[in-house]
Amino acid sequence: MAIMSPKKSPARDREATKERIYRAAGKIFAKCGFDGARVDQIAIEAKVNKQMLYHYFGSKDELFTAVLESAYRSIRAQEAELELDSLSADKAILELVDFTWRYYLANPDFIRLLNSENQMEARHLKLSPRTHEINKSHIAITERLLSRGKRERSIRHDLDAVQLNVSIAALGFFYLMNRHTLSTVFQRDLGSKQMLDERLAAMKDTIARWIRP
Repeated sequence: MAIMSPKKSPARDREATKERIYRAAGKIFAKCGFDGARVDQIAIEAKVNKQMLYHYFGSKDELFTAVLESAYRSIRAQEAELELDSLSADKAILELVDFTWRYYLANPDFIRLLNSENQMEARHLKLSPRTHEINKSHIAITERLLSRGKRERSIRHDLDAVQLNVSIAALGFFYLMNRHTLSTVFQRDLGSKQMLDERLAAMKDTIARWIRP
């Protein structure tokens, strides 16, 4: 007697389909940008028909917004798992530098998606009611560290959490988004392991010198 495989519930099947669409859309949006990506391509990559894609996400703009939100949720979820309380505040901030850099390296599509959205002046994120809520923990982490660092006297008193977050992101984001042109200009392979390790060390040294009293 043949053993029947258990059927997936409609809810599980729906979530699996949406997850395939997320992955396919993230890959194609990152590669082609919003304007260059085609819904037909995404549907083929996700192994769904276009009607199903529109059923779940409504439009290309709504899908792009959902992909951006998902990308932010991913980095914030991993960031929240960092063990920072056992470190002094200044060292915990350097751990954030390390995490951000390694996340960018492991998830190059993330910075490509953000680059595409910046070219559109963040029009999708501005219309998303979830953007602030998703990233609220990011600001809260650095605000807590700055407050603790001031009490510990390991952090200077005039630092702003937003400026700190922007600086950490910018030091890695600029390098990775521009490494091909910079490699050509400086005649060095900025994507080699040695240069990536040197960049992380330079970033941590820059932030360490800036934050300490």
